[in-house]
Amino acid sequence: MSDAFQMSSRTSDCLEEEDGEEEEEEENYNPTEVKMSQIVMPCHSNHRQELSVGQLLKWMDSAACLSAERHAGSPCVTASMDDIHFEHTISVGQVVNIRAKVNRAFNTSMEVGIQVNCEDLFSDRHWRVCHAYATFVTQRTSTGQKVTLKPIVPLTQKEQVEYSVAAERRRVRMVHDDIIKDLLSNESVQQVDSSVGPNAVAAERTRVESVELVLPPHANHQVNTFGGQIMAWMVNVATIAASRLSQAHPTLRAIDMFTFRGPSQVGDRLLLKAIVNNAFRNSMEVGVRAEAYHEEGPNRHINSAFMTFEVLDDGGKPRTLPRIRPEPLVYLSFNNVSALKMLAARSSWRLSCEKDQVQLYTLEQKSMLSFKIECEVDVPAHRAFDLLAELSNRPSWDSHYKKCELIQLVDNDDFIYRVVTPSVRHGAMGSPTAANQAKGILQDFILLASKRKPCGSGDPYVIALRSVSLPTHPPTEGYNRGEVLCAGFTILETKDNKSLISYFNQASPEVLPYISTDIAGLSSSFYHTFCSCSQYLTRNRL
Repeated sequence: MSDAFQMSSRTSDCLEEEDGEEEEEEENYNPTEVKMSQIVMPCHSNHRQELSVGQLLKWMDSAACLSAERHAGSPCVTASMDDIHFEHTISVGQVVNIRAKVNRAFNTSMEVGIQVNCEDLFSDRHWRVCHAYATFVTQRTSTGQKVTLKPIVPLTQKEQVEYSVAAERRRVRMVHDDIIKDLLSNESVQQVDSSVGPNAVAAERTRVESVELVLPPHANHQVNTFGGQIMAWMVNVATIAASRLSQAHPTLRAIDMFTFRGPSQVGDRLLLKAIVNNAFRNSMEVGVRAEAYHEEGPNRHINSAFMTFEVLDDGGKPRTLPRIRPEPLVYLSFNNVSALKMLAARSSWRLSCEKDQVQLYTLEQKSMLSFKIECEVDVPAHRAFDLLAELSNRPSWDSHYKKCELIQLVDNDDFIYRVVTPSVRHGAMGSPTAANQAKGILQDFILLASKRKPCGSGDPYVIALRSVSLPTHPPTEGYNRGEVLCAGFTILETKDNKSLISYFNQASPEVLPYISTDIAGLSSSFYHTFCSCSQYLTRNRL
């Protein structure tokens, strides 16, 4: 099974640029920098005689840990490793050069930047393989006290940039961690899509379970299991799952963020689970979960990750993959809630207009146009959440919701509704919420509504909406079936027992021409609807 990544050529311009960066950094020595060089032996390779990703991850984790401990002056453990995209391959006989250094230290954690390059000893060629960011935390002292880290002083312009951006990356990691908690603790479902065809592969056929016993060679000098070793085992089971779908040697292209949720030590048994979540035309996503247990103790969740694989033909081009037939229950609340949270976390919102303290923001992203309407209301956050989460009541205050019926109760926090609205037609007032009702043609949506209470202090209440497909409710004659990509509310408690309510809506490409022709009309429509919402909340405040 291949977990190699495709090789591509490197231009001389890139070589000169990186050489210049190395010279600058050598003049300004960073005391936290650690360099590691490893020659790739056959025991490190896969069937293609290329370095396996699992082995590379172990080396990267070791170098980063040494850098973190050099700065902290105390033992450190891996907390997470950000998304990794593998650009090139490394063959047997070539040299892996890894450079790791601390970009920024916070209170008890620090971000370590990891640069991986490959060197061909015979042609004197160098190329970049990947660039990653890992977070390490210090272990408590023998008395149980936390070790407070000293700040990093950036020396070069590049280090100053990394130092500055590290704070934003840390915020994104916290959002990502919250999203994964939603995925693991909530079970929103979508029924099986019958359109995948008879040749689709059942997802259950790709399921893999494997147990590993943690031995001393798998642990670091604090007797904790190497983070890199756990990541390598996770890559292994993910590769098997991907191979079962494709019946070929898959190529690992990218890894979503690894986040370690608990320690593992020598003597633990690690239970590794993997399954293909979905298959697209040329790629597939594999979900992996690692749990630890010791003798008769309960299973402890250690890590979860998502990996993207391709299968290459003889010419190095991605092959078309078979479709996946999901099991009757497919987890969707993660995508629903995470999409809204990621949209809300965007920093490039632009204020388009403001009226009576109701603010309309817009965000342009390639072919997408998103809106945020925000206003403070004199209603407690928990009460506003309860009122807005009851989607069946929305027609009473939103004139654009002609009908809203609950068609499936998924669980206590997730519901599926059928919503009927006016249809989007040419000449409409810019949006689905203010559309032309000519000829009596209506639009309907099948929406998954996911409501989430705050995970901690300062977190908002969330009500996320997105379209789903239900075989029991196919498109019907007389209605245009619409699609909601990402919409919903965030409700944040403010002072004096008030709430800051934000409504988000991501417009699909097919309605963009209508929106762009009448942004003023759109603003008026949103304003009046939001005022109606505020009045509804105030009336039902108690």
